[in-house]
Amino acid sequence: MSLDADLSLRLGELNLEVSLRVGSGEVLALLGPNGAGKTTVLRTLAGLAPLDGGSIVLDGVVLDDPARGVLVEPDRRSVGMVFQDHLLFDGMTALENVAFGLRARRTDCNEARTRAREWLERVGLADRAAARPRELSGGQAQRVALARALATDPRLLLLDEPLAALDASTRAEVRRELRRHLGTFDGACVLVTHDPVDAWTLADRIAVVEAGRIVQTGTPQDVTAHPRSRWVADLIGVNLVVGSVRDGVLVSNHGATVVVADAAPGPSLAVIRPRSIVVSRSAPEGTSARNCWPGTVTDVDRLGTRVRVSIAGAVPLVAEITEEAFRELHLAPGDAVHASVKATEIEVSPV
Repeated sequence: MSLDADLSLRLGELNLEVSLRVGSGEVLALLGPNGAGKTTVLRTLAGLAPLDGGSIVLDGVVLDDPARGVLVEPDRRSVGMVFQDHLLFDGMTALENVAFGLRARRTDCNEARTRAREWLERVGLADRAAARPRELSGGQAQRVALARALATDPRLLLLDEPLAALDASTRAEVRRELRRHLGTFDGACVLVTHDPVDAWTLADRIAVVEAGRIVQTGTPQDVTAHPRSRWVADLIGVNLVVGSVRDGVLVSNHGATVVVADAAPGPSLAVIRPRSIVVSRSAPEGTSARNCWPGTVTDVDRLGTRVRVSIAGAVPLVAEITEEAFRELHLAPGDAVHASVKATEIEVSPV
């Protein structure tokens, strides 16, 4: 039970050539610059943009295959989609919006409303069933959109920047809600996002799309540690530490401590950018850095004019230093080093 897709499509200046394999219960995140073709991938899978070549097979059912003359209409596909801007119908209540997908698939009206109520209860909005979209907060509207997509029991769930339109506090809440639902979803899921925190916390694998091609795939940890292009390094080549904040200190799931600034208490994810890390042979003296961890160099990767240094320790890190600094330090795998970073350089997001 899975998605098996080879997508070939020319749309304006975009020449899309992408192959995807997503297993049941797996979440694949698509990352890439604007215009790379990420949303076009979702549109082809949903049936909103027919292929020029290739095929889309979901759980053994062919949905699109131009060579064989097969094209299943969007409302006939076992696919649910959540858009960045919700796209709820203004003239319908929350209940009617959730029931819409079921009704479009010719489900009996009473059954559709019953299932819609069940899904509103699952996303914590049973008391907002009669509310119109304009009466809902951004987070509530996005949960209604998620309920509408899941109410049809899709075998493929498509999420197009589902958290991008939300403010920071609402985004964290909806992210937790989304992660909970994805944990129980047994179909395949493809997520488009620009946020490395979303990719790290929600996805099992990442596929990086540039100019209509997949240039790198792997687990979030693999892609973060070994980006294959400057764009990937700049966007997601970051260090992510999961833990819980208390009294200005994040304690990781492995017991390591990270001093942070202006972070609310509770489960959180700290983002440490490789260029914020200072690498030295010994513990630095007279530094304003609140964090300094000893470690061992495990890998060295050159990326253009900079060098990425992987460091194993209580807080595993990837630092990015200049060629000049690398030459001065004479670093090699196995060397003992110290990694320092200021608390103010660490971004913290609740999860």
